[in-house]
Amino acid sequence: MKRVLVNEAPVGEYCRVAGFVENLRNKRYMAFIVLRDFSGKLQLTVDKGAYPEVAEQVDRLTVESVITAEGRLVENPAVKMGGRELVVEKLTVESISDAMPLMADSAIDARMDYRWIDLRTEKNRLMLQAQTTMVAAMREFLLSRNFVEIHTPKLIGAASESGSDVFELEYFDRKAYLSQSPQFYKQMAMAAGLERIFECGPVFRAEKSFTRRHATEFTGFDLEFSYIDSFRDVMELEAELLQAALAAVAEKHGGEIERLFGLKTIVPTLPYPQIKLHDLYDELERRYGYTVDESEKGDLTTDAEQLSYRFSMDEYGHEFLFVTDYSAEKRAFYHMRDEKGIPQGYDLIWRGTEITTGAQREHRYDVLKQQAAEKGLGDDVKFYTEFFRYGCPPHGGFGLGVDRMTMLLLDIGIKEAEFLFRSPNRLTP
Repeated sequence: MKRVLVNEAPVGEYCRVAGFVENLRNKRYMAFIVLRDFSGKLQLTVDKGAYPEVAEQVDRLTVESVITAEGRLVENPAVKMGGRELVVEKLTVESISDAMPLMADSAIDARMDYRWIDLRTEKNRLMLQAQTTMVAAMREFLLSRNFVEIHTPKLIGAASESGSDVFELEYFDRKAYLSQSPQFYKQMAMAAGLERIFECGPVFRAEKSFTRRHATEFTGFDLEFSYIDSFRDVMELEAELLQAALAAVAEKHGGEIERLFGLKTIVPTLPYPQIKLHDLYDELERRYGYTVDESEKGDLTTDAEQLSYRFSMDEYGHEFLFVTDYSAEKRAFYHMRDEKGIPQGYDLIWRGTEITTGAQREHRYDVLKQQAAEKGLGDDVKFYTEFFRYGCPPHGGFGLGVDRMTMLLLDIGIKEAEFLFRSPNRLTP
């Protein structure tokens, strides 16, 4: 007999289920077990007198042991978990659990030490389910628009963008680096005539940051597409993509997210509001008295980024905000610039945190070489500039962090939003 998930077990039929023992009440004549698998929970009821061989197995059990049980699933209105219970006729102990090293209120670092146990919780299961739905919805959205999924190398021969914040390693007789972005290869795909591509894969950043939102390895969702008229085409696509993703999450998990995390999943309306960077600083000063030195106004400070959420909600009633017109000094060399030297790109802020940097890319070989040289990157990115010597269409794109999106969706830290977290002082489990 094949095992069924507890949320799919049919009432009135003989079933086989398996999972962890979440709770056990072992009385003299009866035993009650709460069985948990990835789909949910089910009460198992054991008549110890009628099934003495099952009673022997029950007496061995500890909480979080793994069992397989067979019996008839019946309705029982007195059972709180869906009014159903499995009347057990056969039980197999698959493994016995030692005493748990974690408590419900254990500190976050202790939970990370025993992440495989921490992931057993209902909230973490929902976190992974919501993340899966979000990524699947983005993939489906792009596939419906003729995008192609690619998988770029993570071992590269040159630093991804600027030579900083990359992990260096030995690669036979030479140096190699872990990719901090698929950016160069996304653009190579444009030069190859693939026109519309995306990738979901690991990204590495050698940053010694210990904030709520930074990790040294995370999952990036990147895309690039050709024949755009301006970076606003990129903004429009991203807004539609995220609307589709959050709509899918709200439909499938919205109720559970509100029950377990106390948050409503807001599906953003189109279009998203947008504002120029210098105008945003003016608004933050006028409305909230926030000021920074002129030398810092070419980029968005962390405090301004957080305060921009308040502004966006006050002014537009919208959780998302596009910010444009950054200083060329603060943007990558491959961002296209207009006749005034302003980079043709943006940051997208969601709930006070930057989730995306997007732009129209510079596709003209001579201009790209000049902008790379201005940043002191001529020889370092020669392999990349070669992509543009033989014709390349105008194009643009962006990348967003799946884990950061999950973090903001559920209002948790980045450690909890990743399956396994990596930081400057964590390489295990």
